[in-house]
Amino acid sequence: MRILVVGSGGREHALCWAIAASPLVEHVYCAPGNAGIAEDAECVPIGVMDTGGLIAFCKQAAIDLVVVGPEAPLVAGLVDALEAEGIAAFGPNAAAAALEGSKGFMKDLCAREGIPTAAYRRFTDAGAAKAYIAAQGAPIVVKADGLAAGKGVVVATTVAEANEAVDAAFGGRFGAAGAEIVVEEFLDGEEASFFALCDGEHALPLAAAQDHKRVGDGDTGPNTGGMGAYSPCAAVTPAIEAQVMERIILPTVRAMARDGRPFKGVLYAGLMLTGEGPKLIEYNVRFGDPECQPLMMRLQSDLVPALLAARDGVLNRVDLRWYDQTAICVVMAANGYPDNPQRDTEIRGLDRAGADPDLKIFHAGTKRDGARILAAGGRVLGVTAPGADLAAARERAYRAVDLIDWPGGFCRRDIGKRGEIG
Repeated sequence: MRILVVGSGGREHALCWAIAASPLVEHVYCAPGNAGIAEDAECVPIGVMDTGGLIAFCKQAAIDLVVVGPEAPLVAGLVDALEAEGIAAFGPNAAAAALEGSKGFMKDLCAREGIPTAAYRRFTDAGAAKAYIAAQGAPIVVKADGLAAGKGVVVATTVAEANEAVDAAFGGRFGAAGAEIVVEEFLDGEEASFFALCDGEHALPLAAAQDHKRVGDGDTGPNTGGMGAYSPCAAVTPAIEAQVMERIILPTVRAMARDGRPFKGVLYAGLMLTGEGPKLIEYNVRFGDPECQPLMMRLQSDLVPALLAARDGVLNRVDLRWYDQTAICVVMAANGYPDNPQRDTEIRGLDRAGADPDLKIFHAGTKRDGARILAAGGRVLGVTAPGADLAAARERAYRAVDLIDWPGGFCRRDIGKRGEIG
């Protein structure tokens, strides 16, 4: 098979790496890719939103399957366009991708189907939103309705902070994504990420992970796209997984099918594990980044047949196996991230840091300049390591981090620490 992965982040690097290991695959392409992905796939300079360019390339290169990584092209209908041209694609169509494209749509579906989630209201007017916030009090959560690259959520500890978030959204900080907002109840508990493959009718649980959203140690500072993750997450016990599938994932799959929006692809449930059981914070319609990196490192089965089965509607015939180990991803980001990341700083020492054959440094935002590797984004590297347990995986990952010579970057030093203690 000839497979094209669409995207240029750490998630796409992990997918290319896993797909390239399949005996079914003859060649892996990535559009547009990055300097690290180029070591595991052939990169082609086509942007993720260039639908026409991607379709033309698929025809020219005789692509058998397209795997769409990021949310933006999914919400914009890339899978619809590919399938209309007879090109097989993994990922939801635009109608199903609304689960991530509109937080209000997702919350309304949960309310209708009785899926446990935080109480909420939708607003297009700042005054009405602020009146609701005043009545509810803080802490409270303010979310841009649309896609905001993981940065459109404010967990406000005061009413004033919530009002500032309302003004920021309606003031244009997130563009069209902030034209409507969702204000919702603050949920207290342990956060976890849960992933399931879906084929429009069936759902196959993958694994749980725990992400670290805040930029600073101790979960301080602004939210980011994710500063690190590990899998499995001990808080998601087999009993919790069964509850998540029964009360959250499967009711969603059934409702989407009934509504004429059958969901095919990866359903990523952001969960809060509360005293009342797991509750859904939000859905994403693709693999998480950085959660994909430890998931792919733990996956023992061939990924490609599972992706094909999800696309073809025969996921009930698939079983996946996982290595009985922990894997952790430590994100290295450019100084100034998330607000103003520095670009074009040189990264040295990658060969030395990556000498451990069981460890993988996934690239999320890099470019090559001759013999040099330069930072080309906010989140730049994902140092991913396995271990017999979380402590061993952490030690291995941070040992590699310390071998990377990059004064222009930083990382959190506590990824996985809470899980290791707990």
